[in-house]
Amino acid sequence: MPATDADGQPRHPGGEGRREDQRHASAITVLAVTLTLAAGATDVASFTRLGNVFASVMTGNLVLLGLAIGRSAALATHAVVAFGGYMIGVAAGARLVPAGQAHGGPWHRALPTALLVELVLLVGFTVGWELTDAAPHGAAQLVLLAVAATAMGTQSAAARGFGARVSTTYLTGTLTGVVAAWVTPGRRATMEWREASLLIAVAAGAGAGGLVIANAAAGLPAIPLTAVVLVIVAARARDRGARLSR
Repeated sequence: MPATDADGQPRHPGGEGRREDQRHASAITVLAVTLTLAAGATDVASFTRLGNVFASVMTGNLVLLGLAIGRSAALATHAVVAFGGYMIGVAAGARLVPAGQAHGGPWHRALPTALLVELVLLVGFTVGWELTDAAPHGAAQLVLLAVAATAMGTQSAAARGFGARVSTTYLTGTLTGVVAAWVTPGRRATMEWREASLLIAVAAGAGAGGLVIANAAAGLPAIPLTAVVLVIVAARARDRGARLSR
């Protein structure tokens, strides 16, 4: 059975095939970076206004949960809500991007469906954020945290549709890979620039979110909303192009 590219088309041998693979890899990197920016901004919103927990960094939330036991029932509750919302999002996204499709199917077909679910969640989050003047408390805070975490879980599962080892939310392993490649003799040249760009993107997204929340907090949801819309549009356009080229 002939090898196929990321569009499900037969892979062309030689230089043409390599150039096509490079174009696919570049497109995946740009879209993954865009989604990672969204995750960074969303985590700023959740940590600063939704109970000092993260919407996407579940390892950090587990540490906070452990810290909160016996010390802060409120922090423990927020950590559990975030963790539960994230798991629900991953489960939903995984149903929309099955493992077989993620590793073998065209990424631009699998990705938009899951991201549309994330977009709906982010729209709901934005409405709640605005209704509470970007400073929710009590039950509203927990609901918005759950929605944000579910959106990030859906995004994490949707990233499987890229058909590559790409994460747009949990990046500790990415950092490990970058540092290991940098210090291992003979491996520096093979370090993936995609990995480094994702780390820069999450910091940039958090930085942008920090600036917005300090000066115009009501506008913060625009960052993840815009990012997800751009990725959906790009994936749809790529899919149309692939269909027309057949």
